[in-house]
Amino acid sequence: MVVLADVMTSTKSSLPQTSWYSVCLLTAGHFLSDFYANFLPPLLPIVIVSLGLSLTSSGLLVMVYSMTSNIVQPLCGYLVDKSGYAWIILFTIPVSAIFICFSGLSPNLMLLYLCVALSGLASSFFHPLASSLIGKVTTPAKKGLAMSIFIGGGNFGFALAPAVIAFCLVNYGVASLPWMIIPGAVLTAAYFFAGTHRINLVKPSSTSSKPGYEWYKSINLIKLNLVMALRSWAQVSLLTFLPVFLTTKGYSALFAGNMLTLFLIGGALGGFAGGYVGDKLGHKNCVIGSLLLCVPLLYIFLASTSLSWITWLILCVGGAAFQSSLPSSIVWAQEMLPDNAAMASGMMLGLAFGLGGAGTALTGMIADSIGLTAALLWTILPVSIAIPIAYTITSHEVIPAIQARQNNK
Repeated sequence: MVVLADVMTSTKSSLPQTSWYSVCLLTAGHFLSDFYANFLPPLLPIVIVSLGLSLTSSGLLVMVYSMTSNIVQPLCGYLVDKSGYAWIILFTIPVSAIFICFSGLSPNLMLLYLCVALSGLASSFFHPLASSLIGKVTTPAKKGLAMSIFIGGGNFGFALAPAVIAFCLVNYGVASLPWMIIPGAVLTAAYFFAGTHRINLVKPSSTSSKPGYEWYKSINLIKLNLVMALRSWAQVSLLTFLPVFLTTKGYSALFAGNMLTLFLIGGALGGFAGGYVGDKLGHKNCVIGSLLLCVPLLYIFLASTSLSWITWLILCVGGAAFQSSLPSSIVWAQEMLPDNAAMASGMMLGLAFGLGGAGTALTGMIADSIGLTAALLWTILPVSIAIPIAYTITSHEVIPAIQARQNNK
């Protein structure tokens, strides 16, 4: 298509035009990638019964998926940066879809582990690659907004998956899940005919950074990883234990599930807004502002003795506050590591979330000793620690919106 042909030759021009069609295609991919990524929780009760899994085996299954879909993302991003192979995107969504959709039909535990691991690995390649492509199909002034749309699409896919999968399992059984592969196949065909796999990922050699493992020399990038990991600790802990937190207070499992969906939808809306705010006010300001907002919202919700429409609203806004920092963190990290944009994206999208999962395990151990409510209240501490760390990060970013206003004067 013409619109992508312009983008493919953008490295020869000084400033490419934003291709919103390309942004929409990549957002649809993020929707499906995160949709497939959230298959496992509703599928777990089925495979526990069909294969007679113990809780230990179930926990290891979740750990395998978390490792392959999150922790290795920076490595996958580095490989993408080094090779410049955008064509990998043609395999990410189908591989993720095929193996996770057939995992429920696995005849034994080892094949189940293999299906889950391969699906997670495909997800690890998609996220840094697609977020790097977002930077190639947008202008700097629109990059934060485009990243917000991209992140929001993934959040909505992640939020909708449990309800859709539960409906299919209840009404049609586990054998119906392979039909879910079709949307992934259709989108892959759209990538092929649009030429998404031919977009040039190679950055001109005139950039200031050097290829390789130079990222570890950036103290600012390491600090940003730490900030997002601390923020993910609180977010993933609340995401994981919210249903248990509510059911122990006497609410039904259905109500708890609805509240979890509300939290996820709030996160999706926050993901849409965060990058736009970052474009206008600066990505550092957006990250710090979202963290400052998380602290009182998290405390008010967890300390409430009863739930009302106010606490529902607080939970939704809290989900938005947590997730609004993600688009800005990705753009900010890519500015720090311009020659390794995919690797930087993998750090923000995968590594930080995976480290947050490790913090969640610690929260669970604390909850066994002092109770779940108290343990969740303690997750406010890592968020509070993240704020001054983010403030100390040296920001050399040029805010496009402010620069444009100055140029017009």
